[in-house]
Amino acid sequence: MSNSVPAPVVILFVLFCALPIVRDAAATSVHKNEQTGLLTWRSGGAGFSVEFIQVLPDYVRAVFGKHQFPKAELERIAGYCVFGSILKNTSQQRLSYRVADWYCTDRNGIKHPVKTKTQWLQEWRKAGIKFSWLLLPDSHDFEVGDWQQGFTTVMQPRNAHFDFTYTWKLDGVEQAATIKDMSCPPEALQ
Repeated sequence: MSNSVPAPVVILFVLFCALPIVRDAAATSVHKNEQTGLLTWRSGGAGFSVEFIQVLPDYVRAVFGKHQFPKAELERIAGYCVFGSILKNTSQQRLSYRVADWYCTDRNGIKHPVKTKTQWLQEWRKAGIKFSWLLLPDSHDFEVGDWQQGFTTVMQPRNAHFDFTYTWKLDGVEQAATIKDMSCPPEALQ
């Protein structure tokens, strides 16, 4: 009698351990605000919905300026592509996300990370700023019906178009989706 594991069990084990991340499990729609021309990308599937809303640099300056940010810091954050973000657990299961796993891919195929809230806060503390609101939290564990919002930032040129990949876990199973052809907010309204 052999001590080897039957071939079907080995195959099932290999398949189970090598399961890929579920990719592009989300449908995306783009909406244009008729008054401002600003765009919103809505994407949802596999229990997670996200919205990314273009935020003008002047709005970013005004919001952070209200909290006494130094001019240099206002210009630095306004130089990023900033999106208002709304995340929702639309499933009947636990869900989690981690911004450090998100990235955009530019037209040259180069991946650029999303800057996390923790990264911003570390830089702001060095500049003497003790403010921690407005930015999307780095990660969150959602119960059924939970949601989260805040600014998401990526460093891209003002006229850049890119694909935005975000990930989440639904009951511990990693999911990923890519929003094609997102664009940075314009410098000002047309």
